Amino acid sequence: MRHETHEVDFCVVGGGVAGMCAALAAARNGAKVILMQDRPVLGGNASSECRVQISGAARGGSIPHVRETGILEELRLENMYRNPHEIYTIQDTVFYESLQFEPGLELLLNCSCQKAEMEGNHIVSVTGWQLTTETRHTVKARIFADCSGDGILAPLTGAEFRIGREARDEYCESIAPQVADDMTMGMSLLFFSREYDTLQPYEPPTWAYTFENCDDMPYGEKGHRRWRCGYWWIELGGEQDSIHDTEKLRDELLKICYGVWDHLKNHCNHKGELSNYALDWVQFLPAKRESRRYIGEHVLTQNDIEAEGQFGDIVAYGGWTMDDHHPAGFWSVKTSEPATIFHPSPSPYGIPYRSLYSRNIANLMFAGRDVSATHAAMSSTRLMGTCAVMGQAVGTAAAIAAREGTGPAGVKAFIHELQQTLLHDDCYVPWTQQEFGPLTTNSQLIASQGDPEPVRDGFARQIGDNTHAWVGHPGDHLTYLFPSEIHVHELNLTLDSDLSKRIATGWLADRLNCLWQIPPEMPKTFHIEGLVAGEWQAVTEVRKNHQRSVRLILDRDLEGVRFVLDETWGSDHSRVYQFCLD
Repeated sequence: MRHETHEVDFCVVGGGVAGMCAALAAARNGAKVILMQDRPVLGGNASSECRVQISGAARGGSIPHVRETGILEELRLENMYRNPHEIYTIQDTVFYESLQFEPGLELLLNCSCQKAEMEGNHIVSVTGWQLTTETRHTVKARIFADCSGDGILAPLTGAEFRIGREARDEYCESIAPQVADDMTMGMSLLFFSREYDTLQPYEPPTWAYTFENCDDMPYGEKGHRRWRCGYWWIELGGEQDSIHDTEKLRDELLKICYGVWDHLKNHCNHKGELSNYALDWVQFLPAKRESRRYIGEHVLTQNDIEAEGQFGDIVAYGGWTMDDHHPAGFWSVKTSEPATIFHPSPSPYGIPYRSLYSRNIANLMFAGRDVSATHAAMSSTRLMGTCAVMGQAVGTAAAIAAREGTGPAGVKAFIHELQQTLLHDDCYVPWTQQEFGPLTTNSQLIASQGDPEPVRDGFARQIGDNTHAWVGHPGDHLTYLFPSEIHVHELNLTLDSDLSKRIATGWLADRLNCLWQIPPEMPKTFHIEGLVAGEWQAVTEVRKNHQRSVRLILDRDLEGVRFVLDETWGSDHSRVYQFCLD
């Protein structure tokens, strides 16, 4: 058997959206990175293997202007542009390409982490088995991040963790049970169906369960309208071991899944509406909600969320309700209790940096559903949009730690730099204003019409009723004038990707308040001019732009810089949230 050894600054275990964002953020900020992923594709629950929607603080688009930006927004806009038919396997390719060709980042796909070597409370290396090449890969790194969801590095390293629900009086959480237990939320199995031009009869497999009545299933008849994409409530695992019983639980979920489809086709009051529908895809890798949760320097709680999480070391945010699923999952129908309870939470609320690294393993960080949070708080932070911004924060912090020769806890001394770097990289850090250098703040800023000042006010999205943006039309321009010729290295723009809506995938493309193509307000074509010896000259032109965050390297001596909007993707206007120079 082959055995390869790699030495890097930062090793990420797990390639869901949290791990992808962590790896990309660290590499883009100067670290040498390896991402070890046990599946052939990236994306985790959002991949073609699971097909779960990426949701978060926007709650399906019902709360405008809090959609997660940064790397997640970049990936989703790229997928929207490259994958107009919303094919999940093409989305897999977009994710793969973004990481595979990022300088300083190496992918180890189909590689399952099995071992960790320790020196005291430090991880020296992790070793994974790559099934496709029959090769063991040992990765030595200064910093490790567990973005695996199940927290695989906890049992391998001795990191403190928790499984199950805390007692109500442990953190004074009103929604926690009176007595602590090992119950979790379960895992779901989805299906997709397709409509044909002819009748599609259905005969279930003999091993499927039979559900003749709507009341045999959670939510009864009212819960059965979304037959194109299956149901989250085809869920089990909270009463079992959500890690070690996964294979047996998958088998049970398949029996339920095919039984539910049999009910829809042959027994349900809606069966006439489904006469031309047939199954198109059935999930075989259950989408998991909860297993191990690490214990960090701070454990995020229900009370932290309800108080809006206004921490001094805030680096990420959430906003989904505390959506606590019944441990019995599908079989909660046999009880008098609801399948899930949506406990209120504000959107946004802050997540502190101290919840993203281990309190007893000196070089271990984490992002995703395994972060340091109680069961109650995790019922909100587990959403993939929230996991993504936590991942970007972890990757950015790891790059700072590698540069400074410190561990994750040592980055607390650089928390201001961490927050400002995240803002510079188009993340949203609630209640935190981005700072700019003198080239941006001290230069004269003028616009062809309207007030240009919001583009340097430090807030790159609408907050409440304040748009924090300049509104322009094709032909309009923004101009910085300098008192004398000065060297301009980089120009940064934050453009209009319509954060008032959610980004749709697949079956959601026909839903209201969803984006399923590049938003018409997005600038499609624009150009940059430079003032040289009193004359405006063309510097660069951008065509077919589809990204919110745009960075252009200028590297020239200029007396002024001008952004000119030439064309949008269809709207008669567009917003510019940020226009700054370095």
